[in-house]
Amino acid sequence: MTAHSIGATNAPVVRAVPSVWRRLWDANAGGYLFLLPWFIGFLGLTIGPMISSLYLSFTNFDLLTPARWVGLDNYTRIFTADPKFAQSMRVTLFFVLFSVPLKLAFALCIALLLNRGMRGLPVYRAIFYLPSLLGASVAIAVLWRQLFAGDGVVNDLLAVFGIEGPSWISNPRYSLWTLIILAIWQFGSPMIIFLAGLRQIPQDMYEAASLDGASKWRMFWKITLPLLTPVVFFNAIIQTIEGFKSFTPAFIISGGNGSPINSTLFYTLYLYQEAFAFFRMGYASALAWILLAIVAVFTAFSFLTSRYWVHYEQ
Repeated sequence: MTAHSIGATNAPVVRAVPSVWRRLWDANAGGYLFLLPWFIGFLGLTIGPMISSLYLSFTNFDLLTPARWVGLDNYTRIFTADPKFAQSMRVTLFFVLFSVPLKLAFALCIALLLNRGMRGLPVYRAIFYLPSLLGASVAIAVLWRQLFAGDGVVNDLLAVFGIEGPSWISNPRYSLWTLIILAIWQFGSPMIIFLAGLRQIPQDMYEAASLDGASKWRMFWKITLPLLTPVVFFNAIIQTIEGFKSFTPAFIISGGNGSPINSTLFYTLYLYQEAFAFFRMGYASALAWILLAIVAVFTAFSFLTSRYWVHYEQ
């Protein structure tokens, strides 16, 4: 045996060590392939449009001519020289501040009634949930407009009691309240979540409180509500975001222009006008990012303050 062959035999065998990414791919290739359509949709329909919108918010773009970079001009005009922005913010904040608490209170009351173990609970639960499925549709908005018209069903019912109702839709004192009532009517989604939360509260806590002589009202404030605060917190976040995003009812009931005298000019409706009525896409993109920032600040504030009133079971 030659020296060369002996050296070759004793030489260590070096094997390539697969990288971390290669090992992850080999172990989860099937899962990644199943997730691939979602990733494509997420990048193409969410991240991509968001990046494009962010860029357009710094431009003057009308869909017909190339976008022209204007820097912070859109944002400066929004905060310093746009009265409709201020009006739309007032209308939207008023809508959110009244519709969300009233909707949650009403949903909780219905959930408490359904939690008493009545017969036909699935039927009632489906019936009460139905408005949440239909409430944001164009058909319901049209129906709501007919109900609250000057010669609508609401005024016909008031006339039975000798009350002459106003023109709810065309009167700026009442027009926004008709939209708030419509939002409250869509209580089904938070009601289902409240009902699920109520089912998780241990019954022995109520039995112990009852033996101690606690009333139903006291048990609600000392047991039910504290243990339900995580559900209240979740519903409040979701419904507030939905309130800021509300568009269809205001668009249909106001005729698309926030009438009367901008009393129903929701922020999303004003954004829509700037984008698709006046084709100021760059300006509308800036409005959209401001809305995103407002919702993000509210959500962050809610999470920061939740430690003081949300009680999680230990």
